[in-house]
Amino acid sequence: MDPVLQAQVHLLPELPSLLKKRYSILELIQTEQPVGRRTISEMTGAAEREIRKETDLLRDQALIEMSKSGMSLTILGDDVLDQLRELVKELAGTAELETGLQAKLGIKQAVVLPGDSDRLSSVKASIGRQAARIAEEMFENCRTIAVTGGSTMAAVAAEIRTARKNPAMQFIAARGGLGEEMLHQANTIASSFAEKTGGAVRTLYLPEHLSAEALEMMMREPVIKEMMELYDRTDLVIHGIGDAEEMAIRRRSSVNEVEKIKTGGAVSEAFGYYFDKNGKIVYRIPTAGIQLEQVQKAPGIMAVAGGRTKARAIESYFQAAPERTILITDEAAARAILNPTTKLEEL
Repeated sequence: MDPVLQAQVHLLPELPSLLKKRYSILELIQTEQPVGRRTISEMTGAAEREIRKETDLLRDQALIEMSKSGMSLTILGDDVLDQLRELVKELAGTAELETGLQAKLGIKQAVVLPGDSDRLSSVKASIGRQAARIAEEMFENCRTIAVTGGSTMAAVAAEIRTARKNPAMQFIAARGGLGEEMLHQANTIASSFAEKTGGAVRTLYLPEHLSAEALEMMMREPVIKEMMELYDRTDLVIHGIGDAEEMAIRRRSSVNEVEKIKTGGAVSEAFGYYFDKNGKIVYRIPTAGIQLEQVQKAPGIMAVAGGRTKARAIESYFQAAPERTILITDEAAARAILNPTTKLEEL
């Protein structure tokens, strides 16, 4: 910790918890605005009178404004959030968590955001925001970007804020997605990235589950061949990581598939591949889409996942992930990976 900050904490021991609390409230308002006090109270678990006290103070400091529709951040409030982000990370000890994750998972870069996205939607939004900033920097050297689906990936797409449009970039859906919730499909997310950056988009509308015969026939189709060639030339892959059992349910897997996934000891899922705790592939969905070997040879790879409940899945997948993969996650997942015995109330 910075010596000056450490001295301040010695003098004001309540500083870290108070700062993190108010920062968290500001972040929630930014994510949900316009939003009422009752909603913030329900999301944080704090008493409504406590939220009233804190938001009145934030209003008096011109960080938020109140209207009939709810509370919203002012321009100053947005600026304060940006300026305090690194300080809050230091107070939360996330720098040490990043170093620990890099060592344990064998990767060059891990970025940890304070909080638990299982508990607060604002934390997932923070993950999305940070991933978007890093992605925007990587776009400078990219022409073809493959993206997967999922709610966390949707949070990344929502936070893309690039000012300079680049029609030379092409975003491609890494999976099909018929049958999934529309907003979380890779096709929808790829389209959102393209719209916000001025790039082109290539979608892939195919069922997740195909018979071996249907897949073989589909792979001979010119449009699928073209997509597979694009996957071979992908400069950057941005993807989520799923819990194996949860993903099997979401994909409406057959009883036989679920049995294979369970008996194989699957813990995580990415790109339609199911991995056990050691990163070994125990099952693969037979469908067109980016293949693992294509992901592994892409120059840039970013994995985005958070929440304590995703800890085992993240650790499982990173047993097989390339070292250059950048992980964007949250404090709860990081602490659970580094100390599996950590109890929920300790986070």
